[in-house]
Amino acid sequence: MKEVVIVSAVRTPIGSFGEVSNLNKLISVDDAVNMINDGMSIMVGGFLGCKNPFKIVNALVEKGVKNITLIANDTSFPEVGIGKLIVNKQVKKLIASHIGTNKETGNQMNAGELDVELVPQGTLAERIRAAGAGLGGILTPTGIGTIVADGKKTIEVDGKEYLLEKPLRADVAIIVGAKVDKKGNIRYSKATRNFNPMMATAADIVIVEADEIVEVGELDPDDIMTPGIFVNYIVLGGNE
Repeated sequence: MKEVVIVSAVRTPIGSFGEVSNLNKLISVDDAVNMINDGMSIMVGGFLGCKNPFKIVNALVEKGVKNITLIANDTSFPEVGIGKLIVNKQVKKLIASHIGTNKETGNQMNAGELDVELVPQGTLAERIRAAGAGLGGILTPTGIGTIVADGKKTIEVDGKEYLLEKPLRADVAIIVGAKVDKKGNIRYSKATRNFNPMMATAADIVIVEADEIVEVGELDPDDIMTPGIFVNYIVLGGNE
């Protein structure tokens, strides 16, 4: 009888900066912002500042990174979270669902200083999700017959017209977790889940700012909302 030898081949994921995924993912805020340079596209989780990664954003403001393409649901308020990046004129292009709570965003848009692409909120979420899932885009009826449809391809399905909305991906995603273990598994708190889980799947580098960092095994598997496989780095944050 011929002997059968079974070989297990396990691929060890390697991050963008050469780190093996099972090594320590904990880094400092300075290390995090040093990965973010002028001209990059950045996704930032949160909804009206709930819950922006405040510590990392403040460090980006201090560093003065400029010409950012910012992808976020909104631009918060002028003095809160990513609103500070707008006030400091560090953003070149904004892709968001609304800007009404930050008057400086509107001022810069009207002055031609900031390129703003407004995307319906559900469409924004689905475009990010599509990128994370490796899809070529989504079909949505939202925006048909409005300026949202300008320059976009329409596709008819069963007699109904849809817009083809393309995936939305970023160089870096900066998200927030309430509890994060040292492998990067994330538990969010209540409404702070918002855009964070889908953004974790749709960027080349994912950095999570953790309100609390716990040992591996302390999170109940049923409470894990973003698996650590999506997370490259962890920064200790805190409520502000």
